Parts: sequence; C-alpha cells; structure tokens
Amino acid sequence: MHSSSSSGMHSKNHYLILDGLRGVASLIVVMFHICEAYSPEHPLTQLINHGYLAVDFFFLLSGFVIAYAYDDRWHTLTIREFFKRRLIRLQPMVVMGMSIGAALFYFQAGAAFPLIAHTPVWLMLAVMLLGYTLLPLPMSLDIRGWGEMHPLDGPAWSLFFEYIANILYALGLRKLPNWALWVLVTLAAAFLVQLAVFGKQGDVIGGWSIDAEQLHIGFARLLFPFLAGMLLMRLGMRVPIRGAFALCSVLLIVALALPRFGGADRLWLNGLYESACVILVFPAIVAIGAGAQLQQGLSTRIAKWFGDLSYPLYITHYPLIYIYTQWVSSHNQTTPAAHVMAVGVMVLIASIAMAYACLKFYDEPVRRWLAGRFLKRG
Repeated sequence: MHSSSSSGMHSKNHYLILDGLRGVASLIVVMFHICEAYSPEHPLTQLINHGYLAVDFFFLLSGFVIAYAYDDRWHTLTIREFFKRRLIRLQPMVVMGMSIGAALFYFQAGAAFPLIAHTPVWLMLAVMLLGYTLLPLPMSLDIRGWGEMHPLDGPAWSLFFEYIANILYALGLRKLPNWALWVLVTLAAAFLVQLAVFGKQGDVIGGWSIDAEQLHIGFARLLFPFLAGMLLMRLGMRVPIRGAFALCSVLLIVALALPRFGGADRLWLNGLYESACVILVFPAIVAIGAGAQLQQGLSTRIAKWFGDLSYPLYITHYPLIYIYTQWVSSHNQTTPAAHVMAVGVMVLIASIAMAYACLKFYDEPVRRWLAGRFLKRG
C-alpha cells in the first residue's frame, strides 16, 4: 500500500478523497487477509474475493498523485531531493512493519509455518535488518515457507515495486510526452491482459517472490496502473459528482468484494473481470474522486482519517494475520465458526488500533523530524 502524499510539499491542493479511498482499500485488504486464513490456497472460495486488487488500485493512485505532486517541479527539484522525499514518506513505516514482524515472529510458529520453530534468532534479526532496506530477499532467506521476498512482513513486496516505479518516474517517465505515455499505457494494458486472461491462474494474484514467474506478475500489476495514473492526471480527467467519496467507496468495495467469476472451468472469465477492474473501473473511480469539490463536513473528516491511517494499516497488519492464520489452521476443525469469526473481528480492531498508534506516536513525528533535518525549505 502506498501513500503518495509528498513530504514537505503543501502548496498544492490535496486530493483528500483519493487519500480516503486509499484508506478504504487498505481496510478491505485487512478484511481480505482475515478471510483468506480460512482457505489460503483456494482463491475460488475466498470471501471478499478480489481484495488483492487493492494493490493495483494503490499503484494507480500512486501514479496519479506522484505526477500531480512532482511533474511541474523539476525546474527546481533534483533527482536526489525527489528520492529523499519519497524515502522520508515511505521508509519509516517499512522499518516499523519489519520490526513488528520480527517482534511477533515466534508467536506465529505452528503447522502453518513449520520453518519458524527451526529459525535461529540471529537469522530472523538478519532478515529484519535486510528488510529495513526493502531489498528483496532470495528464497534461501525464506524463514517462513511462503516464498515471500519479505517473510517478516509480506505486503512489503508491493513497496518494493512502488520504489521501482518511483525510480522509473524520476529517471525517465516524467520526461515523456503524453503520446509516448499513451503508447506505454497501451502496451502495459496488453501485458496485464496477457497475464490475467491468458495466464494459467485466471487472476493477477502474486508478485511477492524473487523468481521469474512472480516478477512477471509483479511488473504486470505495477506498470499499467502506475502509468495510467500518470496519464489520467496529465489529461485532466476529472468527473465532478456530488457525494463522490461515498459513491467511489461503494464502487471500490463492490469491485473488490465480488465473488470469483467462471469457476475452475473458465479461468479466463475471472481474468477478464480483473482486467476490466484495473483498466476501466479503477481509473473511473480515481477520475470521480479527483473531480470532487471538497466541502467541510463528516465525509471530509472520514476521508482524512482513512487517508492518514491507510499506509500504516497496510504495512503493519500482516504480522497479526500470520498469527491468526496459524490459529485458524489449528482451531478451524474444533472451534465454532462464530468464535473463529469473532477472533477475526478482534484482529481487525487490533490492526486498526496498532496502525493508529504507529501513525501518531512514530510515523508522523519521525517524518516531521526527517523533513526538517533533510529537506530544503520552500
């Protein structure tokens, strides 16, 4: 999940509704992961079935907001300064997510994660320190058994791709004329459709491992939405509609919560739906959210709260999900479903509370200090 607000830059209008939508998507991700604990290997039957598409929505938002915040600043902004701003915005919570993952690692031991019991503390700490850099870890350092490039905090894989997008933007994408961006967006859309419709899974699930297949998935998921977000901003596509935050939230929730299409026999049908979501529905939601006229009121306060919470929630909740997944795997057959779901609700509440504490007592003060220490004024 990727917060793309620019540290230290306050002279532009802020797309508060887009921030709020990022928060809604983050909340759906947590709920999706809680539901996923019941059938982690069976995407056909998962509740909130398309919750993983929130990551693709994050990439689209990121492309839009990065282009909005920085496209017209390069006459005074250096590449070094751009990278400093992005690191200050994103990196503190990467460190916190890895630290929480390390603190809770041995509480996740059990049949679901058999490698944990045999992982020495020094190796776990080494994985944590390497995780602080966000450099992807090879399979040989998988201390959990899920093949993740960041086994202490799985969702950090998408931040790795977010940084790749930021690097590509700073080094070249920002210089492209719109016609060239159109060409890249079209090619990236074909790349995405090839994966979703013609791939062997019938979905875009994946991207979190360092091997050829997973990197293929990761780049297919990154390139279209990020490039399309940039193009959407540059073309000035805004759709002014009353009640935009509520409307966009409902559209996003429905898109991410619909059941799997086509079943096991027609995987391509689900791939078609996911392609349509990412290529058509998500850009429409962003265009509506960006076109809204902000008025002070309840929806504005809700959007701000969701927006502030979105990135901390996304990057810190998964260590709790690991614990819950292990607990469900050992209790699912003997514990009433209502009890299991009640524990899931407690995990959701704990995730929100932990994220809010991280935001207020760590992320905001640390970013303020870093911005004051390392960023140019004005």
